[in-house]
Amino acid sequence: MKYIKLALIAIIAFSLSSCGIYKNYSRPADLKTFGVYSDSTLVAADSTRISWQDIFLDPTLKSLIQKGLDNNTDLRIAQLQSEEAEASLRASKWAFAPSFSFSPQGTMSGTIGSSTNYTYELPVSASWQIDIFGSLRNAKKRSQVQLESSKEYAQAVQTQLIGNIATYYYKLVLLDKQLAVYQETAENWRANVEVTKRLMAAGQYNDAAVAQSEANYYSICSSVMDIEQQIKETENTVIQLLGDTLQTIARDTTFSAGISDFFSNGISLNVLALRPDVMQAEQTFAAYFYAVGEAKSAFYPSLTLGGTLGWSNSSGGLVLNPASWIWSALGSLTQPIFQQGKLRSQLKIAEAQQEEAKLSFQQTLLNAGIEVNNALSQVQSYGNRGVYYEQQVLSLKRAVTSTTALMKHGSNTYLEVLTAQQSLLSAQLTQLNNDYNKTVSVINLFKAL
Repeated sequence: MKYIKLALIAIIAFSLSSCGIYKNYSRPADLKTFGVYSDSTLVAADSTRISWQDIFLDPTLKSLIQKGLDNNTDLRIAQLQSEEAEASLRASKWAFAPSFSFSPQGTMSGTIGSSTNYTYELPVSASWQIDIFGSLRNAKKRSQVQLESSKEYAQAVQTQLIGNIATYYYKLVLLDKQLAVYQETAENWRANVEVTKRLMAAGQYNDAAVAQSEANYYSICSSVMDIEQQIKETENTVIQLLGDTLQTIARDTTFSAGISDFFSNGISLNVLALRPDVMQAEQTFAAYFYAVGEAKSAFYPSLTLGGTLGWSNSSGGLVLNPASWIWSALGSLTQPIFQQGKLRSQLKIAEAQQEEAKLSFQQTLLNAGIEVNNALSQVQSYGNRGVYYEQQVLSLKRAVTSTTALMKHGSNTYLEVLTAQQSLLSAQLTQLNNDYNKTVSVINLFKAL
């Protein structure tokens, strides 16, 4: 008997090792990871990430971001989905424990003219599935990685929310600056209308020059109104992200003061491993890994133990008074034999889904690296161009001053002044857009990491 037990243990151990249903997930050796990882284990969910507080320094923006994190409905839904996954994990853990049920019952019986017999039972039943071939274990492991995947999805939603709030916040800063430029330009062009009228009165210009200067002034006034409308719409977008009531969004007046130089010392490639979408993609791949283990374990027998213990006054056809204890025990071993190829088909489906998840994980890594490279390139490019735009604006301001002075002395035509003014306005707007794009490129780099 001893040797039979040893033989059975050896057979089971061999079966488990050969079918791989008790393996823990490890990153495949043939997976292209582009140098992001240094080992084959899953990245810990609590690994240190880049904190948004280290990137965004503007206290007003920080307050808005925190309000968004507290109130945004999309983020709250993602967090609730994570809580659902956590509940599923708890359920899969409890599957290892025996289940109990209490089902009291009673009957009355008798014949006409005779006394009535009362019988009752107070049984407690138990059932316990013994996880010999890893079905429950793989289900629990799959629930664990699905929980981590849901957490990473919530993290991705949070990162996107932070980036969107910051982007629209600095768009408001941009619009404020554009509005100031347009208002200053409108005032200057209004003054030019007056100058042109006086020069016409002095016989130096005709009505066509006055009409042209007035038309340009009215055009810039219309642009002022367009900017004011864009500011209102952008504020409403921020309010929507915050999940807040209608209000005026407070903001700073500069771009540079609100963004840190956190990335100036370079970026480690391993940071990509902490991206929520990368971690979620690997957790999804790991979930399908354990799903394959579940599908394989379905080919092996399942062992269930059960029993009943209770109190009854019925024993067969006899009624006992007082009542006595009753008990029963059972064990069942179920081995699938023929199920119309269902188990094999389920295994093939699980293996195909695992391969799909592997390819998706690999592509996510590739996309992450490209996004970071693009964001870094944008930060550098916008920063370098900013110097030239600044010099261009200074030169065009000198040109406007010179041509206006010459026009007053009759050396230049109004057309030359108009050309210089329009060139200056275009350069100022381009410089502002470049400053905004530089700030947004840092936000994009934060999201890319």
